[in-house]
Amino acid sequence: MDKLYIVTGATGHLGNTLIRQLKKRGSEIRGLILPTETAANQPGIRYFQGDVRDKSSLEPLFADTDDREVIVFHTAGIIDISEKVSQSMYEVNVGGTRNMVELCREHQVKRLVYVSSVHAIPEKNKLQVLEEVDHFSADQVVGGYAKTKAEATQIVLDAVREGLDAVVVHPSGILGPFDSSRNHLVQMISDYICGRLPACVSGGYDFVDVRDVAAGCIAAAEKGRTGECYILSNRHYEVKDVLKMVKDVGGGRRLPVLPMWMAKAAAPAMERIAKWKKIRPLYTKYSLYTLRSNDRFSHDKATRELNYHPRDLYQTIRDTILWMKRRRRHA
Repeated sequence: MDKLYIVTGATGHLGNTLIRQLKKRGSEIRGLILPTETAANQPGIRYFQGDVRDKSSLEPLFADTDDREVIVFHTAGIIDISEKVSQSMYEVNVGGTRNMVELCREHQVKRLVYVSSVHAIPEKNKLQVLEEVDHFSADQVVGGYAKTKAEATQIVLDAVREGLDAVVVHPSGILGPFDSSRNHLVQMISDYICGRLPACVSGGYDFVDVRDVAAGCIAAAEKGRTGECYILSNRHYEVKDVLKMVKDVGGGRRLPVLPMWMAKAAAPAMERIAKWKKIRPLYTKYSLYTLRSNDRFSHDKATRELNYHPRDLYQTIRDTILWMKRRRRHA
């Protein structure tokens, strides 16, 4: 039976990287893009316009699939570093996931791989390593994005108990080339190289290459156990060390490192200025909280069961900057 891969969020950072890797396998791919987006069809790749909030708009993705082995990667979602749950974020992250789950059940797909987030995992004492859990609650996590991903993840696991073959993956902070969706971390690198980053803040997080996450998603589709969750992380990197790598590869000036108390004091003003300028703030009260949170994520389970091995971040930084330079030359 021929395989058909369906990828939601096809123009997103992870979605388009996933399609790049699936394309090498020679199987047919269908990508979901927003009604406001355009993407050129390629041999073996066909794009469909739709909105995960509108279930009827997703039906064409699943048309004429009765004789196919369908594998769905649900990557579509709103990533927001604000503190509260916005209506649009809830409708997309939670309602959209519910719609995809229902369609996967109705069309009897072979497997759904749901891209959750490490933010959906309850944070423990900083001395404890964070591993996979089997139950998720919005009440146990902090921040709007985390709450919506926790609720959506539980929707997927509840559907598994009702017969759906699904696997959940939890990426950490995604970095890497091929980003056209304004990834916050890729924006930080670009702003630094262009001299738009005034200062660095103390703190750090677990940063992982988008290509490793995409490979982990495919491995989860092929090797993951039904109903299981897999953390796709790397290791902790201080923001100042990430920028040192960027400076080493792409150049840039040395930045002052703001203590966290100073960054937190300035965050409200920075958010107001960004809103006035109609630009997205790089730092918010919630993103600063994240940089001081427990990010001791273990990907041992993914390594053991999916053969997941993330690369060193220096390679990620180098490839991201090379991609940026090529993109600017062809702009």
